[in-house]
Amino acid sequence: MTQSEIRPHIVTLLCDADFKYRPDTNTWSHRDGRPFTKEEQVTAFGATRAEVEEVKAQIDRYMQKAETPEALEHFLAPYMEQLTEKTLGNAVELMTEDDRAELDHLLGSILEPVRLFAPYTF
Repeated sequence: MTQSEIRPHIVTLLCDADFKYRPDTNTWSHRDGRPFTKEEQVTAFGATRAEVEEVKAQIDRYMQKAETPEALEHFLAPYMEQLTEKTLGNAVELMTEDDRAELDHLLGSILEPVRLFAPYTF
């Protein structure tokens, strides 16, 4: 199944799943505790490998994005310590080309949407 064949409603459902089995309903549940309906459970079990891989990729992006502000602060700290006027522009002037590439990567991670199919799941 190609990227375009991934069914967004299944990815969205799986991104919102708490995969702990609920013996009271014989289903999984949503992150907010609501049990899956029988239809949602059937839909979840019908996920393809590509859809499960997309869910994993989206969760990985979310985790990376959650860590990015701290990583950016840690990355910039040595430059800011050298400056009397602590601005991003001044810090960039101290950086090597490789450092600027890393800064671009970190800033891009902050700006990148968290979810392709499930923007409000987390």
